[in-house]
Amino acid sequence: MTSDKYLKHRNLGAFVGRYGGIYEHSPWVAEETFEVSREIDDVDELARIFRKCVDLATNERKLELIRAHPDLAGKAALRGELTEESSTEQASAGIDQCSQEEYQQFQELNDSYKQKFGFPFVMAVRGSNRHEILAAFGRRLENDSKTEFDTAINEIHKIARLRLQELDT
Repeated sequence: MTSDKYLKHRNLGAFVGRYGGIYEHSPWVAEETFEVSREIDDVDELARIFRKCVDLATNERKLELIRAHPDLAGKAALRGELTEESSTEQASAGIDQCSQEEYQQFQELNDSYKQKFGFPFVMAVRGSNRHEILAAFGRRLENDSKTEFDTAINEIHKIARLRLQELDT
């Protein structure tokens, strides 16, 4: 039996309104999965459907998805321009409490990472702290491009899963 909170999302607009932000600035995931997932009330099943949609996308579309993510402790965060979800996630890891030195480290790592890979560093930061994130940055800078592309997509799936769980509570 489907609960009322899911019944009201049987039209595309309402569905995208609820799930369009699960993947950062990428409502296409909700749009493309609407027909197969509009009546599903199970978070695990929704996550599976959304993940499959992204995994079947072209590499160009995946790259757009990766590039839709903000830098951690980046200029958008400093200007208050993050999505509510990104802002909450970064704050949960204490990124908003960085010292000036830590902010500088984040800026340098963001720049090095983007220069090497051509997209921002993406990590599901919920449950981590800024020290763990900085360490992961350093480790992941050693990866080759394909490994890091795949890692970024997997991290995006983790973020989406956490956002779905948050919606369900």
